[in-house]
Amino acid sequence: MDAKTLAIHAGYDKDSQLTMAVPLYQTTAFEFKSTEHGADLFALRQLGNIYTRLSNPTTDVLEKRFAQVEGGNAALATASGMSAIFYAIVNVCEPGDNIIAADKLYGGTYNQFVHTLKRFGIEVRFFDTFNVSSAEDLVDDKTKAIFFESITNPSIDVIDIESIVNIAKKHNIMSMVDNTVATPYLFRPFDWGIDISVHSTSKYVTGQGLAMGGIIVERNGLNDFLKSNPRYAHFNEPDMSYHGLVYTDLDFPAFCLRARLGLMRDLGAVPAPFNSWLLIQGLETLSLRIKEHSKSTLKIAQVLKTNANVKEIKYPLLEGDKNYDNAVKYLKDGASGLLSFDVGSFDKAKSVIDKLEIFSLVTNIGDTKSIVTHSASTTHQQLSNEDLLACGVTPGLIRLSVGLEDVDDLINDLQNALA
Repeated sequence: MDAKTLAIHAGYDKDSQLTMAVPLYQTTAFEFKSTEHGADLFALRQLGNIYTRLSNPTTDVLEKRFAQVEGGNAALATASGMSAIFYAIVNVCEPGDNIIAADKLYGGTYNQFVHTLKRFGIEVRFFDTFNVSSAEDLVDDKTKAIFFESITNPSIDVIDIESIVNIAKKHNIMSMVDNTVATPYLFRPFDWGIDISVHSTSKYVTGQGLAMGGIIVERNGLNDFLKSNPRYAHFNEPDMSYHGLVYTDLDFPAFCLRARLGLMRDLGAVPAPFNSWLLIQGLETLSLRIKEHSKSTLKIAQVLKTNANVKEIKYPLLEGDKNYDNAVKYLKDGASGLLSFDVGSFDKAKSVIDKLEIFSLVTNIGDTKSIVTHSASTTHQQLSNEDLLACGVTPGLIRLSVGLEDVDDLINDLQNALA
């Protein structure tokens, strides 16, 4: 079935009430039928619900549905996009290991990689987004993943994805993509051989800024990659915290299972059932919304390109953009509602933003309502000047998340602010 159909129907077998809408199971725990039933659940001899920190029927629908929409094998929903990224990394790394990451990243991801992972003994080595071949020079026997964003935030770049995947496959290393901005409808990560996709579902999936959430999706066939792979020995050795279970010996998707039984169990960044329910509603209309976001944003980019007060504009499907060829190659039906433009200085950026009337000054993206963000003073404020430039953030950079308002109204708002 097509992804649009899956987004509405996948993962939900109607319960005894035959409700058309997925029910909200707003509960912490679930009753066992007997002591034997409870023991069987904990020993994985029988599948079922134990405690919402491990699984919940509403969240289960979200996970199954999202995995199918993106073309993956299994998914694990988390409390936020940042927890999804953290779980994906520490699911493969231990102290002394390293990952390789593109240098154009969301500010929160950059901080997690540079500061938090360092305290866990995990090193992050950065390569030039526009020189992907340099990533191979960073690989050693302790490298566990290559991480990048399909559409970078806020620099709005599209990396040479095929070359990254080829490097990962050559060295038997897992490839991971943050597909938040592109969503499963604009970029299909598993069609390009990527192993793991992560999302902040707080963005385009919810679509109205209603719920925090994140999700990890693994590709079909990942168990074969993990099995007997010396880089990921812990997937092939007994987990003594779970009765000596060996994940790759089971007939379940090993990556998400280990993240659930180990990381989610022990660290607990679990989504609230109500948030999962809200995300299900958003997922049903995502295919329509992301196309409309993309259509309006391209039109705005074409107008801003002709404005004398705009020094540089970045939108991958804008002809002449340095990312245009990659965008045409990898993206389908648009390049999202994210757009960046530079007005030359911090003071000018401040002036433009303060004059906007429809765009709201918010540190979020993917909302039906249009948003403007000054990355250098908000999401990337903690970075040094050198790190800001590495992430593609200049003092005069303004990021737009174009919503679903009338596009001509948005253009008039921007032109008045830039005058």
